[in-house]
Amino acid sequence: MLGGPFDGYYRLMANDEFSKGDHVEWKSHGGTAEGTVEKKITSDTTAAKRTVRASEADPQYLVRSEKSGGEAVHRPDALEKTED
Repeated sequence: MLGGPFDGYYRLMANDEFSKGDHVEWKSHGGTAEGTVEKKITSDTTAAKRTVRASEADPQYLVRSEKSGGEAVHRPDALEKTED
């Protein structure tokens, strides 16, 4: 779960690699959203209706919300792996 006094510490210690199908959560509009990783983005592209700047050294992830079905793009430090 996101938040708590050690949240930043554990995020630094976490592996920021995600795979297609991983269940993740992220902060969204004052709450928490959940969904699945659709793909890792490692080059500049258009996704989730916006221009995404990414590289092998600075990847981003396309995720799909369970609740809305909408797509979003996030950096690895904005995502947290959860149980399915």
